[in-house]
Amino acid sequence: MLFNAKRYKRLFWILSLICVFSFTCFAVIKAFEENLVFFYTTSQILKGEAPTDRPIRLGGMVKSGSIERIKDSLEIKFKVIDDKNNVIPVNYTGVVPDLFKEGKGVVAQGRIEDGVFKSTEILAKHDEDYMPPKLGNSYNAD
Repeated sequence: MLFNAKRYKRLFWILSLICVFSFTCFAVIKAFEENLVFFYTTSQILKGEAPTDRPIRLGGMVKSGSIERIKDSLEIKFKVIDDKNNVIPVNYTGVVPDLFKEGKGVVAQGRIEDGVFKSTEILAKHDEDYMPPKLGNSYNAD
């Protein structure tokens, strides 16, 4: 079967589209891979399951009585505990969210260094009953 010019042109465009689509998919996957930060519990980190060469997220509860604010600075030290009572100390410098409290859920992003989690970002978790202050005052659940 001989190919004429029209078939060559069609084949060229189909192969070109396949190449462009493949390259686009590859680029998107690479971009997500580089920005992907995995979530680990204190148990997983203490077992050595978390990588030490890249940022990770640590999730758990802020241990009661563990929050220590360093005077005249934005530095804060606290401990994160999980359901198995495993504890990891966390150091963070910056403004903490309003919902950050002892006994509440927290997700800290950073790295493990010498047994201490050096956090660059703190995310406070709220329970499922949370209402924003403006809405909470005006909302009437019957």
